[in-house]
Amino acid sequence: MLVWINGPFGGGKTQTAHELHRRLPGSVICDPEHAGFGLHRMLPPALRGDFQDLPAWRQGVYEVLDLALTRHHGPVIVPMTVVEPKYFDETVGRLRERGHDVRHFSLLARRETVLRRLRERGFGHVVQLVAGKDAPLRRESFAVTKLDVCLERLRGAEFGEHVWTDDVTVAQVADHVAASAGLTLTPNTDSPLRGRLRRAWTGARHIRFD
Repeated sequence: MLVWINGPFGGGKTQTAHELHRRLPGSVICDPEHAGFGLHRMLPPALRGDFQDLPAWRQGVYEVLDLALTRHHGPVIVPMTVVEPKYFDETVGRLRERGHDVRHFSLLARRETVLRRLRERGFGHVVQLVAGKDAPLRRESFAVTKLDVCLERLRGAEFGEHVWTDDVTVAQVADHVAASAGLTLTPNTDSPLRGRLRRAWTGARHIRFD
């Protein structure tokens, strides 16, 4: 089974994916961003746009996930924002046509909730301490410019199942996704402090500098 976690940038995809992976024995995370940033590094800076616009990215994601689903005997978890219907069809759609069991979830939240999460992730807390809570989201400018279109398109029926995350924890989102997909998670034994530290570490590990 493939569990595709969609949502706006800053919507909690990575944290949810890692919570599922932590509590789902035999699962793996396959992050298509790695392929995208690899393609970016191969191109001259002037040619680097949205890597999802590259047919090579979409074809590569399909082929790699097809291989993982065929050879790996456990759930494959994919945290990736895809809001272009054509690109969605070329990845999720083709995998379903291939016969794979693909469960797709869009994590949604109010605009102000996502903006707050963008400020808090990575080094966001440090920036707020130094520059104030209203400091601009310079490093997250791409995510901010894409936010409205992401929230609008992901509400469409083709991007279901929709999961609203404003007032629930990451663990609760993972519980919902797993239950809907028919997967059984191990109990969440984290204390509130340990959970915060775990999420902070996950966020720090996924900071991009390129």
